[in-house]
Amino acid sequence: MSISRISLAAGVAFGVLVAATQASASAFYLQEQSVRGSGRAYSGEVADTGVASLWWNPAAIAGVEHAEVYGGLHGILINSDANNDGSTITRPGQATTALSGTNHAIDPLLNGLLPNLGGAWRLNDKIVVGLSTAAPFNFTTKYSPTSIARYDALKSRLTSIDIQGTVAYRLTDNLDLGVGVSAEYMDANLTNALPQISPLLPDTGRQSLTGDGWDYGWSVGAQYRPTSTLSLGASYRSQIKHTLKGEVGVAGLLSLLAASNGAFDGEAEITTPWVASVGGRWTVTPKTTLNASVSRIGWSEFDAIRVTRAAGVTVIPQGYKDVTTIAVGVDYQYSPRLTLRTGVQKDPTPTPDVGRTARVPDGDRMMYSTGATWAAKPNLKLDVAATYIDFADSVITRNDTFYAGTAAATATSLKAQATGSGVVLSAGARYSF
Repeated sequence: MSISRISLAAGVAFGVLVAATQASASAFYLQEQSVRGSGRAYSGEVADTGVASLWWNPAAIAGVEHAEVYGGLHGILINSDANNDGSTITRPGQATTALSGTNHAIDPLLNGLLPNLGGAWRLNDKIVVGLSTAAPFNFTTKYSPTSIARYDALKSRLTSIDIQGTVAYRLTDNLDLGVGVSAEYMDANLTNALPQISPLLPDTGRQSLTGDGWDYGWSVGAQYRPTSTLSLGASYRSQIKHTLKGEVGVAGLLSLLAASNGAFDGEAEITTPWVASVGGRWTVTPKTTLNASVSRIGWSEFDAIRVTRAAGVTVIPQGYKDVTTIAVGVDYQYSPRLTLRTGVQKDPTPTPDVGRTARVPDGDRMMYSTGATWAAKPNLKLDVAATYIDFADSVITRNDTFYAGTAAATATSLKAQATGSGVVLSAGARYSF
């Protein structure tokens, strides 16, 4: 293998894997793990009870009297745009020029469906066990082959499945404890274009990554009820160190770069963030319950990408920062069978302004939610919710060097303005037996 081919393989491996991990560990973490919770912007989940709150607190099922199952489905509808703001390319021996291509990307963030399931079963008067599935890191973005973002991103698909087993224990009438163990699967499929050595050649260079793997984490939690009207909750969900193993493919390169086409092994280690949450639910009147929660999310665990290949280990700093989300909401018992709720959440982005990728053009967000529960039967509750998400405008600034360390080194600077908003429509059911 030639020197240029080795350098290309290394660059492709870490470049594509970096994009995968930014997708999984950015603010495209999906909170939609409970329809009931969605209706109040997830302001009360750490202190609420039942299977629908398992993602936020493993102690939530300690008070389940009968076997309980929950299922929910969330339709995520995104409206997004990205506009060129002076992107450039510098080929070897040539002056820096404007990057050619389509300057406006319409709806690069694709819509999706997100399901969640769970169940809990009482073993004795003290112990309840649970099993739940969640999909905390899922997204798809797609740009046209002529987009100015093509060298950073064409198509990005990341899928995750988190399966959690839980044991909850009622220590006293006022205090519940819980612990959960998670097995989390990640699968990535990402593509982007590769620049040719000359602008006169067809723009056919492409690279792709497929990779997956199972890794493990844990969670702990507690709920305390100092009075009959007040419930307090606290939980901690661990970070998960993932190893994505897969194959990087290179195709369509011409002229001096043609020998670099082929398939190469690649592996990257990344760490998803820990989450520490505290919150409470206060029944201020027989019909009205106030909810509030604060979560500290340890995005700084994603400090770097560590890529292993035959030539050694490459460390790529990321610069993510820890953030704090705040949510408040209210539940109102309109009638014995109908509960209404609403909530708002402030969720800042952990991504740095310099280095933000087109794969996940994230910004600070505000979430506004409303929802309802209808008790169809004493043991059957139907939940619905609707959420509007307002993304603050963000700047995409991505500088990359392709074929680094060779005579073909080509630098690209992607600069764009991104805007967006989203709507989440949710429906689910809770059944006890």
